[in-house]
Amino acid sequence: MIPTLALHQRSYGALQDPDRHAYAQLVLPVAGEVRLDIEGKAGRLDPVHGALVPPGAWHAQCSAVSNRSLILDVDAGAMTHGMWARLLDQPFMTLSPAARKLIDYLGMMSEQHAAPPAVLQGWLPLLLDTLALVDPQPVSRLAALLARIQGEPGLPWTTDTMARCAGVSVSRLHALFREELDATPHAWLLQQRLEYACTWLAGSGRQVADIALAAGFADQSALTKAMRQAMDTTPAAYRKRMLENLTKTQ
Repeated sequence: MIPTLALHQRSYGALQDPDRHAYAQLVLPVAGEVRLDIEGKAGRLDPVHGALVPPGAWHAQCSAVSNRSLILDVDAGAMTHGMWARLLDQPFMTLSPAARKLIDYLGMMSEQHAAPPAVLQGWLPLLLDTLALVDPQPVSRLAALLARIQGEPGLPWTTDTMARCAGVSVSRLHALFREELDATPHAWLLQQRLEYACTWLAGSGRQVADIALAAGFADQSALTKAMRQAMDTTPAAYRKRMLENLTKTQ
């Protein structure tokens, strides 16, 4: 069992004095951008770039934009095991889609309440394995945009705002979506919003109307219509089925 020290959600502003501590620290952005300096080596963190601050390393961070990160303090001894130690040699990392999903899961849970220690103990090895075992892959032109939408699907996304976020023209945006995802921007966005809504329907008692708005739908009826067309079900029926499946497995 990995002795996890603490989980925090933080936002950064003006540059503060450098700090260091005896434990390792994972810095996992959820939204916005942060500049992090580790022992004189600087890196930009955003939803597709994270960092692991080694134990005892001087570090400082700052940001000029709105931002939010998950900060996980990890016992130094955990980072001496197996392939996890290699993360200390390359503290700045590209977050794979699998890692991003794990981070989003914990971020969603921590928004509702403090994550139970047992959840952290099961989640952390999965994340460290994912970060250590996956060879770095070239980041696509869409990576930052996709991560931001997945983190904030409820924003009023349009093809214009998506193109500006990706730094490309609208026509180029459509071409990149065809090349990399074999989908249109609108179709992919709808799928992300449905997945977000389904996660909340299955894992919380939150009101359906609130979930619909948070996922980016105009209202509950719009979510119901989308789920009928894409999944042949309704929010209430989906939630009931997920609860029944959970009861059967317990």
